[in-house]
Amino acid sequence: MGPRAGGQVNPGLALLVWLTAHCSCPQAQGSSQGGLEASGDDLWGSANTSLLHGFWCQPASQLSRDQLSTLIQGMATQQVPLRAWQLSCLANLATWHGLQDDFELHPPNLLLFYNLTQVREATCRTFIRRAAQGDTEMLANLPDQRFALQHMALACLGAPRRRLSALDLLLLGALVCDMHASRIETADPHVLENLQRCHRLTAPQQAALNSLLAGGKTVLGPPGSWNLEGLQALGALASYIRSSLWVQVQEAVGLAFFSSTVATSRAGRLSRGDARRFATGFLKAKAMSASSRPKRGTDARRPCVRGDITAATLLDDLFLVRYDCVQLESCLGSRVLQANLDPLLQHPLPAECQRVVKAKLARVYPHGVPEEQLRLITSLVYLYSRSEISQWNITSRDTVVALLASDVALENQTAAVLQKYLDHNGTITSALLTAIGGSRLCWMSARQIQAIRPVEFRRAGALDISSCPQSRKDALYTKAREAFGSTRNTASYYRFMRPYLGGAPVEELRHLAQANVSMDIDTFTNLNPQVLQSLSVGNVTTLLGQNVGDLQKARSHPTISSWLRSLNTSALGELGLDTDAASPTGPARSTTGTPDTTPWASHPAPTTGQLGNNGPTSGSVPAHLRYWPLTAALPSGLLWLLYWGIPGPSQDCSRGTCTKASKDSAGPAPHAEKLGLGPAGLVSTHTQLPGHGAGMTTWAHAVASPIQVAEMLPQSPASSRMKNWYGGGGLTD
Repeated sequence: MGPRAGGQVNPGLALLVWLTAHCSCPQAQGSSQGGLEASGDDLWGSANTSLLHGFWCQPASQLSRDQLSTLIQGMATQQVPLRAWQLSCLANLATWHGLQDDFELHPPNLLLFYNLTQVREATCRTFIRRAAQGDTEMLANLPDQRFALQHMALACLGAPRRRLSALDLLLLGALVCDMHASRIETADPHVLENLQRCHRLTAPQQAALNSLLAGGKTVLGPPGSWNLEGLQALGALASYIRSSLWVQVQEAVGLAFFSSTVATSRAGRLSRGDARRFATGFLKAKAMSASSRPKRGTDARRPCVRGDITAATLLDDLFLVRYDCVQLESCLGSRVLQANLDPLLQHPLPAECQRVVKAKLARVYPHGVPEEQLRLITSLVYLYSRSEISQWNITSRDTVVALLASDVALENQTAAVLQKYLDHNGTITSALLTAIGGSRLCWMSARQIQAIRPVEFRRAGALDISSCPQSRKDALYTKAREAFGSTRNTASYYRFMRPYLGGAPVEELRHLAQANVSMDIDTFTNLNPQVLQSLSVGNVTTLLGQNVGDLQKARSHPTISSWLRSLNTSALGELGLDTDAASPTGPARSTTGTPDTTPWASHPAPTTGQLGNNGPTSGSVPAHLRYWPLTAALPSGLLWLLYWGIPGPSQDCSRGTCTKASKDSAGPAPHAEKLGLGPAGLVSTHTQLPGHGAGMTTWAHAVASPIQVAEMLPQSPASSRMKNWYGGGGLTD
């Protein structure tokens, strides 16, 4: 796994080893329980951002309550950018340990995934204020959770209101981005500050924004009184201002803002898309003003009235104001174009002007754009056809990265660019895959995907292919099987294969369910919908494991709703889902005079395990389990690592991934019998546990049922409560 391994070390695997080593050392040294807790917090808090970014729920599930709490707080302090699949299972793990009430110390994005029914009325405003600092796009695959969060936020404000006040907006933060346009239009003008946090605005929201600005009640005042500082304060929101408003802005103010926006775009502080949207709207307004003026001549197409374009002209931030697309065609010479292609394309050219530049390049380079110029035309790639790209010579990986790292290349361009590179003896390496991103895999041809060597696919790490069409997911799953199929144990295999399971067949999913992988809901929503139809309620319950309650948060997702429609009322009841689509309600009003202990009212919460009426609420753990010592649940982090990660004699660990040549990777872990794994799935090891004497045999729960584990525990109040609860049918394996 070190530098000599010859490959990239998976951050998740590094974190697993790091957590496991520190988790097991204090026990191995025979330290006291107090010593473990005192030193453990420091260890968990010392993990760096790189390790925490590779967070994985399986090793983290070994941590004690205090250790997990410190880990989560460390993530908040270091602002670790976790992904949705990590956050969803971490939220369940935190709730399992009863940590949700410490939400003020947790990352805002984590709050988005918490069980909202457990948020107390007395703390709902504090919870929403913290959650509103998060990115609601993280809930893209959890539409019901996203709606429930918005509903809860509005209920938190108290009595229904027609207009959101400035104080309301301060509380709601980025949650306004999910609100209906009518609420935005009638809100206090301070809503502009909320909208600045949105990734994008829908068409109705854009209309509401322009209505607010036109009304003149914002801090900018009416359009005729706008100034440069006020417009700059809008940030990317200014790109949504319509032409009908720009014509009302004082010319000097508009030109100054145009110049500053182009400079900001050149410096990389404004996206190309935002800059181009602004320029298109602004230049349309200028054209509207020009068309209303009397024309001195009759020939509107006379050549180059503005003067020839030079290198100095292209450095002017007002270049596009002085030269419209017609003048660009007339005044831009071939030599200037060849020598100044980069500064020209740094301007936010509207689509019409982009087509002018493309046509000029075709006349300058009739046999195809040379490779040194290809790296400069990334904003134009979407305009080229397959036949035009076939004339290019692409020999460098850097050229491929330049052309495909842009967000404008489409499906046809992606496959064609890669093919030209492959035709010149290029190879698709792990570095190339990482550079262009997983979404580009969606647009590669099946033949190109097959050409990727398994070793390069392994080294590329986890690639996000969730946006791919099903046919590509199928092809990428097959490629991932080639790369990771020989991984020795199921836990490691699942960790590597998780991003590619959208193409997995039903047999694979049933096997993973039997292996108790506890699939996160984000990965589950990306499974093949047709394959999902072949899974029973039992299959899905076992596959999701502790995350099964998250079905409630995603029941409107197309993949999940399609599967749920195939179930009868009884099956829905088993999953803890109500049989109608009733919307979530507001906070429960306390009748006892103690609102600080009153949870929010909502649907019957989804449950885990058997999911009957006696099961625990989704995202929560029964009180009995909260007292279950870590040493009884999973006594040794080192044991866990040994069980899942000891290389066998036939394994190849030369590149940070242990593999073997045989095809029987789906079998049980190879060292099971060495560790005492019997038919029931219990792993035994002799460990001195604090308070229980030396040399006691403890048990780790691998595949065994909870009641079997409970029976193996030493007699204590906690273990008695566990046995009673398990024996009562509260949870099964």
